Amino acid sequence: MTRYLALDAFRGITIALMILVNTPGSWGHVYTPLLHAEWHGATPTDLVFPFFLFIIGSAMFFSFKKSDFSAAPEQFVRIIKRGFIMFFIGFMLNIIPFNTPVEEWRIMGVLQRIGIAYAIAASLVLLLNRRGIFIVSAVILLAYWVILLSVGEVGLTIEGNIIRQLDLSILGANHMYSMRGVSFEPEGLLSTIPAVVNMLLGFELTRYLTSIKDKNASVIKLIIIGGLAIGFGALWSVFLPINKSLWTSSYVIYTTGFACLLLAAFVWLIDIKGQEKLVSPLLVYGTNPLFVYVLSFLFVTVYLTIPVGDSSLYGWLYQQFTLFANPILASFLFAFSHVVLFWFVSLKLYQRKIFIKI
Repeated sequence: MTRYLALDAFRGITIALMILVNTPGSWGHVYTPLLHAEWHGATPTDLVFPFFLFIIGSAMFFSFKKSDFSAAPEQFVRIIKRGFIMFFIGFMLNIIPFNTPVEEWRIMGVLQRIGIAYAIAASLVLLLNRRGIFIVSAVILLAYWVILLSVGEVGLTIEGNIIRQLDLSILGANHMYSMRGVSFEPEGLLSTIPAVVNMLLGFELTRYLTSIKDKNASVIKLIIIGGLAIGFGALWSVFLPINKSLWTSSYVIYTTGFACLLLAAFVWLIDIKGQEKLVSPLLVYGTNPLFVYVLSFLFVTVYLTIPVGDSSLYGWLYQQFTLFANPILASFLFAFSHVVLFWFVSLKLYQRKIFIKI
């Protein structure tokens, strides 16, 4: 069971990082590593979302293992139902507090992408064997590469990429995110397909990890796999840039490599060095990941809608941090205070053995 703790710690740090990067005191004052890359390239922040997809794939392995990976009709009904619930919750988070006209409601988002990717990935792991999963993953990444470049020279620009063109035709500009003054959906419909591979690789790497009895060997193999994936992703980026907004195939491989390295670090720390107490806060954080993410999103929405003076409660609280820190440090401390706040929420749920599954 200790090997599972490394995965729990991985899940915990991912949730903590999601809250940290999503709730700065001011978006105008943020440390560079806590911002997404402007377009091509990747910062530490660009690793967080694919890490989350990776751990969902990992969780799928343990969930489906209980039913011996049965591909029963009832199983697929549950998969579709869960995917729809995640999509619906994500959509509702977009439109709360319902002060945006219907014709401007954003349709896609983080949970929407997770819901769609989960429904597809979960179905594939029940229908295919290990070899089939890797073949499908390779086909998806290669086909997506071809599709991205099919628009010609402007295929990888924010205005001319095929992902945007497809979303414009299906969703409409008013129902998409606005990035740098352009209607572009970073969680677009087409770009969600390669995100499925992040989940599939999380599933397969967890299956592989749990099959290795020697813990030292598992760390070494994860480091080798991670290093090769990062190197291959970087090499591929020469032809297909690493880009989170487009969720390029090179980005999938590159980020999976870092996921392997982080997982190796936790296996070494917990399983080999026995430092479970050191990561215990992360273990608590990982017990209700999706619920805590949704709750943190709702908190921010509430902050922004409560007026305080000439600003909102969100702005007023940030200003209190600027009383004793410079703007960029105050922004970080504001975000970190929310990491601590939601850790206490997770702790109380954990102590009461309350595990809310979405």
